[in-house]
Amino acid sequence: MSKSFDVVVIGAGPAGYIAAIRAAQHGMTVACIDEWQNKDGKHAFGGTCLNAGCIPSKAMLESSELFHRAKHEFKKHGIMVGAVELDIAAMQKRRASIVRQLTGGIGGLFKANKVEGLVGHGKLLAGKKVEFTPAAGEAEIIDARHVILAPGSTPMELKLAPFDDDRIVDSWSALEFDEVPEHLGVIGAGIIGLELGSVWARLGSKVTVLEAMDELLFMTDRDVASVAGKEFRKQGLDIRLGAKVTSAKAGKKGVKVEFDDESGEQVIDVDILIVAVGRRPFTDDLCAEDSGIQLDERGFIVVDDACRTRVKGVFAIGDCVRGPMLAHKGSEEGVMAADLIAGESSEVNYDVVPSVIYTAPEIAWVGKTEDEVKASGRPYKTGSFPFAASGRAKVMEQTSGMVKVIAAKDDDEILGVHIIGPMAGELIAEAVLAMEFSASTEDVQRTIHAHPSLAEAIHEAALAADNRALNFVNR
Repeated sequence: MSKSFDVVVIGAGPAGYIAAIRAAQHGMTVACIDEWQNKDGKHAFGGTCLNAGCIPSKAMLESSELFHRAKHEFKKHGIMVGAVELDIAAMQKRRASIVRQLTGGIGGLFKANKVEGLVGHGKLLAGKKVEFTPAAGEAEIIDARHVILAPGSTPMELKLAPFDDDRIVDSWSALEFDEVPEHLGVIGAGIIGLELGSVWARLGSKVTVLEAMDELLFMTDRDVASVAGKEFRKQGLDIRLGAKVTSAKAGKKGVKVEFDDESGEQVIDVDILIVAVGRRPFTDDLCAEDSGIQLDERGFIVVDDACRTRVKGVFAIGDCVRGPMLAHKGSEEGVMAADLIAGESSEVNYDVVPSVIYTAPEIAWVGKTEDEVKASGRPYKTGSFPFAASGRAKVMEQTSGMVKVIAAKDDDEILGVHIIGPMAGELIAEAVLAMEFSASTEDVQRTIHAHPSLAEAIHEAALAADNRALNFVNR
């Protein structure tokens, strides 16, 4: 007799495992199928985020920043540490330990919430049946009243620079180097490319980043992108914009990379080349042809605003559907899908999904950029405040960057907040909450912020939108 569940979730990344737990909290019987394998062949829940993306990259970013600060900034604080040495093996061991703790914790959460975690491949068949193939064993059919597809995404590969897991690598392998490359090449100056480039530049690599677009960080506000470009170049990142790679050939000792830019044909030799040109939905063998699931021209599963597919009772969430490929966006979609299955009202406010780049300085934003507001035709105003005028930032020796607030002129509603500076990823939460409640700049202006704190920069930027900044002269 085949197994039967109220909800079967395929995928145990941030979208899938959260959906499974939320569904179980509603009293439903739930199974979560996941086939992730780490490089050692062992299974782990958590998907790309916990195993090969968000968590390990932040571990390496934190370690590399501390190494950089110990070498270059501690003296300013009167702290003399002598020669600072790098133990890359210890750094990698710490990263791996954090990943194991968090991925192992998901199994504990499943057990506590009575979610049955199934290790193997899940495939949606017609009639909401799921084919489950264990890692070692024969396939079996599971009956489901509802199915949630959360397969995640995988790095995009370039035909001219195929991955060999040695000299030409993806973002996962780029986190596990056992030595610091002398010259590191990165194709793509997006979030992943800049974060990985920052890690290895701090640890001693010469880093060249090749970006095909003529603008850096096209998705961010132009004022923030301008500051970011100056800061990254000041840190030693060699960022080439408008650089279209035409060839990448790996040899025994490195990679020969050819590209075209405004100066013509160029050639560089790097020890290792990271390809970070984006990710695609991982929908390989996810659905049978007669399952009724529709994919768009880019391979994303077609869903409505509530993540319902065209098959009744089947939802799709996370990186496999439209919208930004962000773990927190996928998690909220998982909550929404589970709540809707349980018969409750639920939605995701896609207008206030925050984005963060964990470089130094960090970059974070929510809502519209100034160019987007301008294009909409709505009259608006802006206010900015530099961290150079922040007492808290000064004592931290982290004064680079700014906060920019964009608001409507007619009703003062905040339309977007953009931050580049220390702890931007934490500061953005205030802006997200304000916008969730449709706050005005006046609301933020009248909210007391602790002194001294980095958050005062948001307060001052809101004041500056009305030319009322108190600790900075508006220009």
